[in-house]
Amino acid sequence: MNTMLKKVTVTFLALMVTVTIFTGCSQRSDWVQFRGKGGLGASASRISPPLGVRWKIKLQQDDRIISSLNPPVVLGDTIYFGSADGNFYALDVESGYMRWVFKSGAEINSIPYVDESHVYFGSKDGKLYALSRETGDEIWSFPVYSQINSQVERYKDYVVFVGDAEAIHFLSPDGDEVFFINNPGWYHFTFLLSDDVMYFATGPTVEQIGPYDIKRREFLWFLPYDTMMAYWYSFPTIRGDLLFMGTLDRFGTGLGFYAYNRHTGQIVWEHQTEGEWALMGYEEIIDLLFRNVELLDFLAPTIWKNLVIYTGGDMAARAFDTKTGELRWRHTFDTPVASAPTVAGDRVYFGLLGDDFLGVPPSFVCLSARDGKRLWSMETEGALLSAPVIAGKRIIFGTDKSVFYVLEEVF
Repeated sequence: MNTMLKKVTVTFLALMVTVTIFTGCSQRSDWVQFRGKGGLGASASRISPPLGVRWKIKLQQDDRIISSLNPPVVLGDTIYFGSADGNFYALDVESGYMRWVFKSGAEINSIPYVDESHVYFGSKDGKLYALSRETGDEIWSFPVYSQINSQVERYKDYVVFVGDAEAIHFLSPDGDEVFFINNPGWYHFTFLLSDDVMYFATGPTVEQIGPYDIKRREFLWFLPYDTMMAYWYSFPTIRGDLLFMGTLDRFGTGLGFYAYNRHTGQIVWEHQTEGEWALMGYEEIIDLLFRNVELLDFLAPTIWKNLVIYTGGDMAARAFDTKTGELRWRHTFDTPVASAPTVAGDRVYFGLLGDDFLGVPPSFVCLSARDGKRLWSMETEGALLSAPVIAGKRIIFGTDKSVFYVLEEVF
C-alpha cells in the first residue's frame, strides 16, 4: 500500500497527435482496471518484438519533466485516461482520434475503471465521477472532503475508491454510499480486491493496514509496520494462498520482498537487500525515491508461472521462486529501472530511466520471464512513468516527457 506522497502539479496542454501506422491486425483489447485482471500485472496476450509505434500523443508542448502519467484502461476500441489539465479523455485505440473529453474541476491523478456502460475516475476536485462510456456525459458524481488520488475499482455491487487521509468509500453502482472505512493519514492509496477481502485497508491508526473482510466488516490481520520499517508498501499481488509485495526502507536504499499467507498474515519468506546503485550518489538515490513514490504502481510485482518478478526501485530486475523466495534470476542495468513490470506470454516489459551524464537514453525493454535475458529494447521520448498496459496486441504507456505511446507488433 502506498504511504504519504508529496502532491503533483503538472500542466498538460492541448493534445497533439502524431500517427505512425504499421501493418497489424485489429482485435478486442481489454484492460479495464489497475494492474489488469486480478491485479496481476499480466496479459493473456502473446506479443513478439520487434514492436513499432502505432501512434503517439504529445500531451504538452514544452520539455518539462512531469512526475506522473498514470496507466490508462482499455475496453474494446477505446483508451480512457485522465490528466493533470483536469480533462478525462477517450481516444480511439487504432488512431489516437479523440472520441470525447470531459472536464473535471481539478487535476486528475486517479486510475479509472471501465465497464460496458460506465467509466469511473476520481479528481483532485474531491469528486468521484461516473461517465457514460460512449458519450462522456456525466451520469453521477460523489463528493468527498479530500482529493482522490487512488485507483477506482468496480467490485461486485460496489464502486470503491480512497480519499486522501479521509476514507475508503464503498458506493452502490448508482453512486450512493453503502459504507466507508476511515483513512487516518494515507495518501495515493492503492488496494487489491479478491474473494471479498480488500488487501489492504486502513486501520484505526496510520501505522495499521491489513486485509479487510468486506462481508464481515472486520480486519483479518495487520502488517507488522514496526518491524518492516518501510517508507513504501507496494500494491500487492496474489497467487493461491500467497500474497506478494515489495517495500522500500526509510533510508530510501534498502528493498524488501515478501510473501505472506494471505489468510493468517504469517510470513512465508522474505528477502532483504541493499539496492543496486552502481556509481549513484546518495542525493541521486533520494531524487529517484521522490520520483518513484509519485507512481501508484511503484514496486508492484507480477507473476509468471512459479516466479514473482519485481522491477523498479534500483538498477535491477529480480525474479524469486514464489514458494521458497529463492532468487532465480537478477538482471542489472546501466541506469535505474523506471517502472513496474507487465508480463505477456513469457516476456516481461518495463522501462529504464536513462542517464544524461552517461549518454544513455530512456528505453522500453523486454526480458525473458524464464531467465531474465534481455531480448529487445527501443529508445523512448522520456522515461516510462508506470507499468505498460498490454491490451490485445497493443502495448500502451506514458513517459515523463508527456508522450503517450501505443505500440504493436511489426509484421
